[in-house]
Amino acid sequence: MPDLLADKNNLVILEELLSGDAVSVNLSELSRELGHHRHTIMGRVKAIIDNRILDTPYVPFVGLGKVYPLFVILYLEAPDDVRFEKWIREDPYIFAAFRTRQSDFNTLLFVYHESLTSYLRWRESLPSVMKTEYNIPEELTSFLSSSFYHSNELTIKHEPSSGLALMVEKARMNDTNNNGGFMLNDLDFKILNSLCSGVGLKINEAHLCKKTGLHRKTVEKRIASLMDEGYIARPVCSFPSYFVPPDCMLTLSLVEVKKQSEKIIRDIMADPHVPVAFRTVQGRYNLLLLGNHYSIGDYLSWDDGYRERFPGALGGANVTYLTPRMTILFSHKIVALMFIRKRMEIYKGRKLRELLKPAR
Repeated sequence: MPDLLADKNNLVILEELLSGDAVSVNLSELSRELGHHRHTIMGRVKAIIDNRILDTPYVPFVGLGKVYPLFVILYLEAPDDVRFEKWIREDPYIFAAFRTRQSDFNTLLFVYHESLTSYLRWRESLPSVMKTEYNIPEELTSFLSSSFYHSNELTIKHEPSSGLALMVEKARMNDTNNNGGFMLNDLDFKILNSLCSGVGLKINEAHLCKKTGLHRKTVEKRIASLMDEGYIARPVCSFPSYFVPPDCMLTLSLVEVKKQSEKIIRDIMADPHVPVAFRTVQGRYNLLLLGNHYSIGDYLSWDDGYRERFPGALGGANVTYLTPRMTILFSHKIVALMFIRKRMEIYKGRKLRELLKPAR
């Protein structure tokens, strides 16, 4: 099987799909599916995106965990400096960052890498990068840190839009549809459900043909191959904080499962509070959960529910609470795009070497 990510046109197609430049809302399909006038749907979709309930549509690079198998949770005692935050926003490996107060640390990063070796080299290079590219004084670049390693290949759940069910439940229980100051109506929730599941979205093949110079059928075949190989999925809309709905708190939970692990995992797979879950080994803990909750009390009630359903099966838990105000960025899409652009540079370098290679 050829390496699909070593082909220039595939990389161009991926860049256009991942950025969303070749993806748009199909208002005609959406209005037909939901039984409302196209103009009405257009206005509500615009309001949903303008008020940052959802991001603009794109094609998710579901193969990111395949090309970056290592997932690192990195705690830092970082300097309080705008230049440091600029580095966080521009680094190609950081897909989420938070302010926190965990022991001696004030910053928490989610980092993807190809391997432990590449991560350690990246970590070793940071003082030099910060000094030369961001003009951060050397005395501020040697900060205290602690890394926890997990494998993306041990992901057992990755459903970024699962939190939509929490928004619906919140509206039903509290009789309010206020999300981030924006009032959602019943039609809005139907639109959210459609866009998060890929209904009413389309790929602009004509745009891709223009970018690549390929025939439409060829473009369609290449997209199908990238989907078949598990690199991309159908177009969707995601939350601005990727798998965290507006106003939700993210919980980072290391959990000790003593028994009934398969039954517990089955519940987690169907649980809208958990968009992402990993098997792991971290001391006594063997399960890593990234969860969505509206408050600490909400989380504690959720945790009690599992312990009541599975008495004696769950041991200790190490939980970090990350509120929306603590969030610096979520850039899952940017990390994917930076990977594709890096592959493009490798391709250009390889082609240049071929051109410069002396004829025999």
